[in-house]
Amino acid sequence: MATFLYRLGRGAFRRRRLVALVWVALLFVAGFGAASASAPTSGSFSIPGTEAQKAFDLLDQRFPGMAADGATARIVIKAPEGAKVTDPGTKTEVEKIVSELKSGPGAQQISSVADPYQSQAVSQDGSTAYVSVKYDVSGMELKDETREALKDSGKEATAAGLNVQIGGDALMAAPETGSGEIIGIAVAAIVLVITFGSLIAAGLPLLTALIGVGIGVSSITALANVLDLGSTTSTLAMMIGLAVGIDYALFIVSRYRAELAEGRERDEAAGRAAGTAGSAVVFAGLTVVIALVGLAVVNIPMLTKMGFAAAGTVVIAVLVALTLVPAILGFAGRKVLPAGTKSRLFGKGRPAGAEPKANGGTRWARFVLRRPVMVLLAGVIGLGIVAIPASKLEMGLPDDGAQPVSTTQRQAYDLLSDGFGPGFNGPLMVVVDGDKALADKTVDRIKGLEGVAAVTPPNLNEAGDAGVITVIPKDRPSSTQTEDLVHEIRAVSGDEVLVTGATAMNIDFSQKMNDALLPYLALVVGLAFLLLMLVFRSILVPLKAALGFLLSVVAALGAVVAVFQWGWLGSLFGVEQTGPIMSMMPIFMVGVVFGLAMDYEVFLVTRMREAYVHGERPGQAVVTGFQYSARVVVAAAVIMIAVFAGFIGASEQMVKMIGFGLAVAVFFDAFVVRMAIVPAVLALLGHKAWWLPKWLDKLLPNVDVEGESLRKHLAGATPPEGPDKDRELVDA
Repeated sequence: MATFLYRLGRGAFRRRRLVALVWVALLFVAGFGAASASAPTSGSFSIPGTEAQKAFDLLDQRFPGMAADGATARIVIKAPEGAKVTDPGTKTEVEKIVSELKSGPGAQQISSVADPYQSQAVSQDGSTAYVSVKYDVSGMELKDETREALKDSGKEATAAGLNVQIGGDALMAAPETGSGEIIGIAVAAIVLVITFGSLIAAGLPLLTALIGVGIGVSSITALANVLDLGSTTSTLAMMIGLAVGIDYALFIVSRYRAELAEGRERDEAAGRAAGTAGSAVVFAGLTVVIALVGLAVVNIPMLTKMGFAAAGTVVIAVLVALTLVPAILGFAGRKVLPAGTKSRLFGKGRPAGAEPKANGGTRWARFVLRRPVMVLLAGVIGLGIVAIPASKLEMGLPDDGAQPVSTTQRQAYDLLSDGFGPGFNGPLMVVVDGDKALADKTVDRIKGLEGVAAVTPPNLNEAGDAGVITVIPKDRPSSTQTEDLVHEIRAVSGDEVLVTGATAMNIDFSQKMNDALLPYLALVVGLAFLLLMLVFRSILVPLKAALGFLLSVVAALGAVVAVFQWGWLGSLFGVEQTGPIMSMMPIFMVGVVFGLAMDYEVFLVTRMREAYVHGERPGQAVVTGFQYSARVVVAAAVIMIAVFAGFIGASEQMVKMIGFGLAVAVFFDAFVVRMAIVPAVLALLGHKAWWLPKWLDKLLPNVDVEGESLRKHLAGATPPEGPDKDRELVDA
């Protein structure tokens, strides 16, 4: 592989114009496709194999149209203190709202508008009422005029002194990341400038990463409706694509400069950088792809599509690093070197071929080698303490109650809770597969349960062989009491009675994610273990990598629970409402963080393996690995943390939580596990760290990440005839 990548990188360097033209053309094609495609929808949501999904399927058969995916809205009206919504003046304003929605702009996308006075949508104390609106299309497919008409529907009533707020998914829009994403990229740029000491070298990883992400995200946008991709899919792809794209380019550029520092010609340096660091990029990218594609084992279509889309963006990032980066290095010339060839990476201007001076990575590695037990215990105990809150993890899916207090959705949620009770925001839909007698019997059973606030009479279909019962819980939708109520209804009912609705779907989703966590973990860790065993020709090194990852991801989950569930330092991260952790967060963090964590493992330990293979003792190999890779790994980690942290400013709670969780996980894994625990364990293991049974060594193919076959190939190759017109010797 190293030899193939060497030829690929050298060829891209020499044919830089063609390579750059191809990538720019791909960017324009993807951009044109995204611009001409219709706006992405929210994506269909289904959970195969769950009771809630079976109930929805039954509704489709017996109640055509009831289980449609159209958007809904609730316009909540609260009368002033001492007044009632049934007062003549207030009633007139409410009826105006209903009339304007039925005949105003966007009415063609509305399937029904329910008058609160006819649909009994008035609270018992008469202070609050709500207008239910149903649309023919999803929230993301609503026209701008339809959404604006909904927002403006209560303006006259508000001017008349009423409190009008709007909830529901009709106001759904693509999540906004705010300025945090830009700040994250700015931090990445500063780190690159400090690391490289050159604006050109610093800008190169940013440029290539943005091109790769542009192609990936534009392709997702262009295919969103065809493949039924959710609106958050592109945000996830952007988040991961930016992080790995910058990091992969960073490693290629760093190795290129190291080769120049050895006095090699530019095209040769580009080829060797692609053959050595490029091999690590390929295997690091493979671990990320395995982790993302592995999300398919959960058997939730939405999550599977998100994983495949993000994996595609990672593949593009790898291809960009192996081809476009060497091509742009060809255009950059000597400008990738710091001013006066004084490089902080290479001992501030050492002569070509000279031994590098001891740097911070070298000093840290020697410190760990002197006190491996102390460093190991400090790292493990520290992460263990941070992981304690993870034992109290409560999972669920966020609703309007998790929105910022300033939003109209949250205020509508609170008004409904105050006027009708907390459970009114999450009614349960009980579907009875039977006649009226069974439906009435089911109503009687449900009324006797403790957590029930109200039960409606059964609504039978035309054939009279199925009915729908609405159950209002006493507690809010995301509470454990409501979850217990769903289980109780299912326990006291037979197989002909199914519980569904948004709340029940969320509960089943959380349960399915929880059940899939261990199989998914086994699959991803198992495949990555085999991959790392191929890379490092060792059993203990991959095992140590996997255990270190588990420690960092559990600690990151502990931090997420402390901030988003318990509210510790919540105001610092813009968390206005605590609650259960998003159901997909644990399994999503396991997948993404495992892939990213293996990046640092591969980049850092590959250098150690390379030194060990060339005759250095285990301890010295650790020092050598840190000497060449520590600064770059630290820079890559800081960049990745900055990119992920930039998404903490997102308007959507899910994106905010993912950004925080991934940023914290990368911090723990890069700075505690890879930079402290890994060298401590390798120091204690010594030669045993690189042990592999001879029979297994013969069975495993030699992927040669450390580039030994490349060195032999180059040593036996004859120099090409005639100098390249752009070739020049560089004294670094």
